[in-house]
Amino acid sequence: MTTTLFLEDLEVGQTFTGPARTLTEADVVAFAGLSGDFNPIHIDAEFAKGSPYGQRVVYGLLGLSVLTGLLDRTRLFSGSAIAMLGIRDWAFTNPVFIGDTVTLRMEIRGVRPTSEGDRGVVDRYFELVNQRDEVVQRGHIDLMIRSRNYLPA
Repeated sequence: MTTTLFLEDLEVGQTFTGPARTLTEADVVAFAGLSGDFNPIHIDAEFAKGSPYGQRVVYGLLGLSVLTGLLDRTRLFSGSAIAMLGIRDWAFTNPVFIGDTVTLRMEIRGVRPTSEGDRGVVDRYFELVNQRDEVVQRGHIDLMIRSRNYLPA
């Protein structure tokens, strides 16, 4: 079992990997219903045959959502995360297809305490990688994280 990390546990250059998950047709259909996005490149197999990819493409935001789920499964920030502060410089670098298996790689790029001293901000750089070791998405997701001496109000 992974130990929860706090601000003091993190250093620039640390790297972490996550578990894997195969994206299924059910995932795509559920995401279409949840988001209300029914673009045929994602849900119409016959339409997608005529696309540059020749098949349906998984929603980019579904890939990003799966990345956050894979990160949660690591339990690295379970109990120490206060808030996701933003997503920066996110790029969809390669398509993800139904049946692809993805995992995450994360590197700590910045760590700084806030002026309150009981929390800090962590710059986390992510790559979502498929089974062929191709980076399909990448970018930064900043996190406000508890210090070990955090005292909730």
